[in-house]
Amino acid sequence: MSALDFLVELGTEELPPKALNTLAEAFLAGIDKGLQAAGLNYETKTVYAAPRRLAVLITSLATQQPDRSINLDGPPRQAAFDAEGNPTQAALGFAKKCGVDLSEIDQSGPKLRYSQSIAGKPTASLLPTIVEDSLNDLPIPKRMRWGARKEEFVRPTQWLVMLFGDQVIDCTILAQKSGRDSRGHRFHHPENVRIGSPSSYLADLRAAYVLADANERRDIISKRTEELATRQEGTAIVPPALLDEVTALVEWPVPLVCSFEERFLDVPQEALITPCRTTRSTSACWMPKASCCHVSLPWPTSKAKTRSRSSPVTRKWFAHA
Repeated sequence: MSALDFLVELGTEELPPKALNTLAEAFLAGIDKGLQAAGLNYETKTVYAAPRRLAVLITSLATQQPDRSINLDGPPRQAAFDAEGNPTQAALGFAKKCGVDLSEIDQSGPKLRYSQSIAGKPTASLLPTIVEDSLNDLPIPKRMRWGARKEEFVRPTQWLVMLFGDQVIDCTILAQKSGRDSRGHRFHHPENVRIGSPSSYLADLRAAYVLADANERRDIISKRTEELATRQEGTAIVPPALLDEVTALVEWPVPLVCSFEERFLDVPQEALITPCRTTRSTSACWMPKASCCHVSLPWPTSKAKTRSRSSPVTRKWFAHA
């Protein structure tokens, strides 16, 4: 049986960063559940999540649903017919359950039996329902509407990519007509991005300043933050929850070192670190200050969403924001 790669990407306004991982995993689980229920085999499944998109890539997905047989056993013959050979309510009820006339029920064995062969459907015809059901089942505490539409989702939707091999799956989900055009970085590449095939998805977006793989963004942020902290002869303080949140806030991470006036160091360390984490979503780097009292000097490490043409200006903005 032939197989093709399948890609679905739903574009939205910025998704809640603290819920992004949960939404992504639920999206993947829902599509996997739908494929298994339809009897569609595949090789691998991968979910991608960024501030403005949720995507799932399925490799080597069967192009045709396999044929299947249904065999249902009914009531025993003695319960299905009375002494005169007339069908009882048990027999009629079984036929109604199977959706056929009693004459189509096999009566040759000790029990009534219904058998049916169902031809498999093309995978392309099943995918829209599988994707839509998965999105409807996402754990969203409170859905929203936008404009004059009746559709509801966690954030307004903006585009939909649905590719099965090189072909677009024709459908409309959450008010978006499917196609092959995604979107690049909001500032570095605001134009549409044409996705050539499911396998080229990551590369096509990377060329438009979008790293769709959350694990890749997380690694870049973590490694670069450690490098910047080492240069300041300090240690980066990046709790896992903060790293996940920052990863969910940016599509093209650019860590920067910022600082502020030393007169603010008169307050306890916690009073400096907590605002950095909670209001600015930045980590802190601690290094010994060259003074007799050894007061720790904080260097907040911000994660810009863009590659600024003037890093000093960006650092100054973070320091005074």
